[in-house]
Amino acid sequence: MINPLRVFVDSDVIISSLISQKGAAFLLLSKKGLNFYISNLSKRELAIVAERLNIDRTELSSIIKNKLKIVTIKDDLGSIKTKFSQYTKDPNDAHIVAGASRANAKFLITYNLRDYKIDKIKHDFGIICLNPGQFLQYLRSLRKIYEI
Repeated sequence: MINPLRVFVDSDVIISSLISQKGAAFLLLSKKGLNFYISNLSKRELAIVAERLNIDRTELSSIIKNKLKIVTIKDDLGSIKTKFSQYTKDPNDAHIVAGASRANAKFLITYNLRDYKIDKIKHDFGIICLNPGQFLQYLRSLRKIYEI
């Protein structure tokens, strides 16, 4: 049996899946045979964004509880930015790379690929950055292994 892929999901993907049940983000998070991760910092960020966008907190809580595993980052945001901002064009996204690294993820899924230095992330951590549509296409190529 093959180990499930470890996939770190950026907050924008989770929010998108809550907004639309027809998009790639929703479809992706409904896939079985994958381990989806967020960090404790991402979880806090999700709560703030969900409140700002009037997204039902129970739906967000349900996704977090039923579909995501949470990795804990103990470093403060200043240290995270110092260590991981070299991997982003926006230092406020450094915690996403830190979370993906902490989760030992093989993939980082985000709609904001342009905000990340994807070649450097791949080189230094072996993490492949894709948007949800690209990742679904990749999974389709593995049809015999994962439920599509």
